[in-house]
Amino acid sequence: MNSNQNKQRTDVNSLGEFGLIDHLTRNFALNNVSSIKGVGDDAAVLKVGEEVILISTDMLVEGIHFDMAYTPLKHLGYKSIVVNVSDIYAMNGVPTQVTVSIAISNRYSVEALDEFYAGILLACEKYNVDLIGGDTTSSPKGMSISVTAIGRAKPNQVVYRTGAKVGDIICVSGYLGAAYLGLQILEREKQIYLENPEIQPDLDNASYLIESILKPEAAKDSIEYFHKHNLVPTSMIDVSDGLASELFHIAKQSRVGLYIEETKLPIHQETQLKAISFNIDPLTCALHGGEDYELLFTVDPKDLEKVKYMPDVYIIGDIVEENEGLKIHTSGGNIKDLVAQGWQHFKKD
Repeated sequence: MNSNQNKQRTDVNSLGEFGLIDHLTRNFALNNVSSIKGVGDDAAVLKVGEEVILISTDMLVEGIHFDMAYTPLKHLGYKSIVVNVSDIYAMNGVPTQVTVSIAISNRYSVEALDEFYAGILLACEKYNVDLIGGDTTSSPKGMSISVTAIGRAKPNQVVYRTGAKVGDIICVSGYLGAAYLGLQILEREKQIYLENPEIQPDLDNASYLIESILKPEAAKDSIEYFHKHNLVPTSMIDVSDGLASELFHIAKQSRVGLYIEETKLPIHQETQLKAISFNIDPLTCALHGGEDYELLFTVDPKDLEKVKYMPDVYIIGDIVEENEGLKIHTSGGNIKDLVAQGWQHFKKD
């Protein structure tokens, strides 16, 4: 009998993405003096001379993170850079270089890859980053994309998830929930097309939502404002898995509680209207939708005046003692426990 049959099998979904990372890396220590921060934040932090280097890697897998039925390759190339640049911004850094590695099946032609790299080029130009390398290999099915982003920052300006303290103000850099609604629209139109290919997709009056999911932007303006006005958040994370999930990360890693106001969550009018038409609570989209790539950050109360003048910034709550938990004050006047229903990264076979 194979001894492996006697071993317990743990489903990765029982741990979730970040629980799995914690589990797999629990025995790894940082042994080099240049390694300041390893696993556990939006980017790793390395000390090099008078500056620090920030490094972040993300993977996008066809059928998990994107669907070629409605994702233009040019948009996909653009988005693959943006989601990694966003991680550098989440550390209050400036992105400078990227590497792109892809695994592709034989159904992808040279012309198709030209489209993909045209999107990469547009993003590199917009965010002023250089493509400096990568790898290309074959895949038995679909496409997988791995991007590594490199950035820089001054040591005293790097912002981690661990710095929030009681009394800090919780802010977010823009609207939430639009990407989730954009995805719902695309999935609906895909199903209609599969049932009747003669029907043209109905994407009228939804350009903002569609663009939010297919061609998101990173919060470059916010970082430029921070640096120009010498504003250093106490903690920060980008909103990729949903606001509630990111709030839990800040609270857990800073060992604090928090309190947010439902009425202060920034939801675009188009998001609200489309959510209602889908019979979805707009609050659900804002809290749990994900892929917004806005910045969730906390600031010391002494910096309130600076934050007030930030374009498109929204103050949504406060940091409280850890034993007070994570609460949301609803529009109906109730105070409820905040629940995280972040995006599920692992699908069952």
